Amino acid sequence: MTNPLFETLFAPHAGSARPFLTLADGRGVTYAAFLTQAGRAARALTDLGLVPGDRVAAQVGKSPEALVLYAACVQAGLVFLPLNTAYTPAELDYFIGNSGAALVVTDSRARSALAPVVQRLGARIETLDADGTGSLPALWEAAEADVAPAARGPDDLAALLYTSGTTGRSKGAMLTQANLLSNAQTLAREWQFTDRDVLLHALPIFHTHGLFVATNVVLATGGAMIFLPRFDLDAVVAALPRATAMMGVPTFYTRLLDDARLTRDLVAHMRLFVSGSAPLLKETHRQFAARTGHAILERYGMTETNMNTSNPYAGARRPGTVGKPLPGVELRVCAPGTANEVAPGEIGMIEVRGPNVFKGYWQMPDKTAEDLRPDGWFITGDLGQIDEDGYVHIVGRGKDLIISGGLNIYPKEVELLLDAQPGVAESAVIGVPHPDFGEAVLAVLVPEVGRAPDIPAIEAVVGKSLARFKHPRRYILVDALPRNTMGKVQKAEMRKTYADLFAMV
Repeated sequence: MTNPLFETLFAPHAGSARPFLTLADGRGVTYAAFLTQAGRAARALTDLGLVPGDRVAAQVGKSPEALVLYAACVQAGLVFLPLNTAYTPAELDYFIGNSGAALVVTDSRARSALAPVVQRLGARIETLDADGTGSLPALWEAAEADVAPAARGPDDLAALLYTSGTTGRSKGAMLTQANLLSNAQTLAREWQFTDRDVLLHALPIFHTHGLFVATNVVLATGGAMIFLPRFDLDAVVAALPRATAMMGVPTFYTRLLDDARLTRDLVAHMRLFVSGSAPLLKETHRQFAARTGHAILERYGMTETNMNTSNPYAGARRPGTVGKPLPGVELRVCAPGTANEVAPGEIGMIEVRGPNVFKGYWQMPDKTAEDLRPDGWFITGDLGQIDEDGYVHIVGRGKDLIISGGLNIYPKEVELLLDAQPGVAESAVIGVPHPDFGEAVLAVLVPEVGRAPDIPAIEAVVGKSLARFKHPRRYILVDALPRNTMGKVQKAEMRKTYADLFAMV
């Protein structure tokens, strides 16, 4: 194959009158219409002078046209870089500059704020709005024909996704054609997707879960999607009787459980509910099974690896576990800082190896060498254990990354901003359990001597500087942060102290 990802996921559907997308307003998009538009978009991108390997950064709302842009990038051999729609221009400055994006696609309303950044970095800017209009769709509508798929190999980059850590800048995970294709095919088999499936898609499409898991699995099997712009409880309840499967984050399931309309009859047509991107509470799993008769299938993945493990489709789906390694994926638990596997049942650092594991971090050879061993094992940073039946349990993180509503948050990024505010001597930002979001951001502040922080003023600064999902949900003042004898802040102890803070939320 000259372009495995395009020829496997997209080309087989050319000319097909089968439904691909059903939108919230009832409109339908066939595979043929979608791929015709994607071909014209690929032509428009090449007419702009983009060549295979160029990066296309997209901070756009969820729409069929946003998926068209992804497909067009695959066809033209471009590296797709989806960006969270909540990021501010200050945050985007780094992603665009670090990636060296040749084209930045944004919403028309954000163009004026982002244009100076894009211009300074030497990129081109076009617009794509959630209603499908914008300067880029205008270009592809005027394109006379599509282009032949660019020649790309399995090891060529298909996507660049920025992931978070606890210190320093975000890292660009380089995902190859083989990474995306192998994972889509494996998940389609393991979760038994076919062309008869209709996936209820309410996830965002700027990260792995909504784009490379949900969308690619449907493309790999020729199924259809009910394509909602976001999780809206009424819209999801209305769509469930027409769907066969849904992929979501724990928040989806807690909100459904809060609604009396969630009954066995409502989901009688469903065959699969999948949850990921954040830990699913055991109680949520149990309540959902009792109410609906369906056991949620929880899985474990990362930006750098796509999916690693899954509870079985046919077999026991165990609450509190993420199942077993997927076929072709190796998983081991090692003593932290070593490559020595711990005994079964013991806790250690999770490492994975397989065709799903990324190529490395963009322009970060030292970080790549630190996390990706020469023999292909990726050190995930997650602590876990494997039980006697081979099920993987995630018990914590070796790093202090916060995952709230399925989105990764740097504690250090928030702390640096808080520490700079008047009245704040120092801060510690941690994630604490939250019944809706998995984890919520908590900021613990130490006041300067004789000067109390102005919390409303700090909230205002945070609101202007950081995406909303990074905002602390609570600020707590303390006399001092807990530290060990070496002066290191004991965040693990803090998480225990405040573990029940949002228990009644």
